[in-house]
Amino acid sequence: MARFVRWTALGAAAALLVAGCSSGASDGDGDDKGGTADARPTAASSGATATTAALPASLTGQKLDWGRCKATADSAAPGSDWQCATLKVPLDWSKPDGNTIGLALVRTKSRAEGSKRTGSLLFNFGGPGGSGVSTLPSYGSAFSSLRERYDLVSWDPRGVGASEGVRCRADKDIQAAESLDSTPDTSAEEQAYFEDATAFGKGCEKAAGKLLAHVSTTDTARDMDLMRQVLGDSKMHYFGISYGTELGGVYAHLFPKNVGRLILDAVVDPSADSVGHAQNQARGFQRALDDYLESTGQDPAKGSKKIADLLDRMDTDPLPTSDGRKLTQTLAVTGIVLPLYSKQGWPSLTSALESAQAGDGSELLTLADGYNERDTSGHYGTTTHSQRVISCLDDKQRPTAEETKKLLPEFEKISPVFGDFLGWDTAGWCHDWPVAGQYDTPEVSAAGAAPILLVGNTGDPATPYEGARKMADELGKGVGVLLTWKGEGHGAYGSGSDCVDSAVNAYLLKGTVPKDGKVCS
Repeated sequence: MARFVRWTALGAAAALLVAGCSSGASDGDGDDKGGTADARPTAASSGATATTAALPASLTGQKLDWGRCKATADSAAPGSDWQCATLKVPLDWSKPDGNTIGLALVRTKSRAEGSKRTGSLLFNFGGPGGSGVSTLPSYGSAFSSLRERYDLVSWDPRGVGASEGVRCRADKDIQAAESLDSTPDTSAEEQAYFEDATAFGKGCEKAAGKLLAHVSTTDTARDMDLMRQVLGDSKMHYFGISYGTELGGVYAHLFPKNVGRLILDAVVDPSADSVGHAQNQARGFQRALDDYLESTGQDPAKGSKKIADLLDRMDTDPLPTSDGRKLTQTLAVTGIVLPLYSKQGWPSLTSALESAQAGDGSELLTLADGYNERDTSGHYGTTTHSQRVISCLDDKQRPTAEETKKLLPEFEKISPVFGDFLGWDTAGWCHDWPVAGQYDTPEVSAAGAAPILLVGNTGDPATPYEGARKMADELGKGVGVLLTWKGEGHGAYGSGSDCVDSAVNAYLLKGTVPKDGKVCS
């Protein structure tokens, strides 16, 4: 079961659904150039603030060759408004004169010219592992108003998609692994669970080679600052969503003087380690499920028990489906998770649960396939692969099976539906990983940075609201500015709140910082 952190899952949700305010001071954006990336990151890039160091002209003097975008194996080519290019970055940021890799970029140019153009606005849509090259064009209309001042730019981070993307196992092996029990009840199931985790890691090591040790969030943050320079911007203007908020926080810590206008939406809790994140998600998805159940007139406790009982039955008796595959307990949980990412998905969850209770797992399987990026031909996308190689390089914590078993009662208390799955995930996700993790929690303090706008949604399932306040606190006094939306779903901007959209647009387009603590209902 993949960790449920991907904002890009909203794209799958949307496809499935189609198928079946006060202001404050200016942000103080000035003309100072700020520093460049430190050529010698300390403590394996664990979070020490970057110092000014000259980078080779072969990197900083690059001229991007923007041209027509091409279709990939997983996405069609975007329209003529979009251009693509490749940025060269060091494989190892401790050796900037050494080997390089290419990062795939995509952009649509601003409608403004001259002084009316602010610069480039970079987007990261989460994951980790989400492809910006395929995602930004698909959401282009949602961000159209921002083209009044910015070129809209995104990229596939290292290890993702067209940027040395990692595929750790073949489609047939991914499908075979769906039969594994990700909440093992016997020693045999437990052994199979951990053997599969080891095999997955070995597959990633074979596919990625030397890259496996150089796909961390810190590596990507340094890539971003080189990107800023090559794009010709004195400041970094950035829109990060879900995991992209952690990336934005790490960037702000490393390059506080280079921060321009940063929006962090659906904010990750930077104070949580890997177990803490899993507990946060158990709490967030259970909260979203409770809200869903209440909206259908059900008592949340009774409704959750009914769903938990259904999952327990599938632990030993998977449900039949129309395409001949079985709906396992793990696939069923994944199918329940997907429509909780957006309130628009709630009707599809009702239909799928009713069908499952009647003995047909087809609709929940379709939802699970949407989350797992499985198409009708049986081909799977690689977002989960990239997600794992990045997060396992970031996360130092490696709970053992015995440690996890001791935590399970707490997870189950937090969520009777999702707790067991997310609890076991803490042990299996990075089990026997080929490279060591870098830190327990990311460093995001950014003293001296311009105000950074954080948008927290009280009903967010994947990145619960409490994380936004913690991010604001850790960024530092006068830096983190919190905007709260009392809504549902993962992410707030473009989700139906005029209050949120107008505040974000005013910040990005005019530099108007809302009052810290502003609430949109």
